[in-house]
Amino acid sequence: MKPTWKQRARQLKTETHALYIAYRDPRVSWPARLFAALVVGYALSPIDLIPDFVPVLGYLDDLLLVPLGIALALKMIPPAVMAESRDKARQAAAEGKPVSRTAAVVIVAIWLLLAAMAIVLVADLFRS
Repeated sequence: MKPTWKQRARQLKTETHALYIAYRDPRVSWPARLFAALVVGYALSPIDLIPDFVPVLGYLDDLLLVPLGIALALKMIPPAVMAESRDKARQAAAEGKPVSRTAAVVIVAIWLLLAAMAIVLVADLFRS
């Protein structure tokens, strides 16, 4: 039986949480950790690279970039680590755990910092 969109979305959410758990594992190389952290941060970020109100392109990052990033990160992480991380993610989801306000605050702070840096750069360009 072919999985429904709802099942695929749930699986993507579980994979994202499993990646979050996996990138913190010491058996994962630092390039894989960095890439997985970036993918998880972007997937959980309330701010999109391309805003959703932009026709067609707005949902491109949600439908293409996030799954592609997750797929690439999964190839970089050892299968044994991912298997353990998936088990932990499923267990946490069953307990209703995967809510981290601290992670949300950090992600929003990073986006605000990047926005502030962009404003400063643009302001410097116009002063020249």
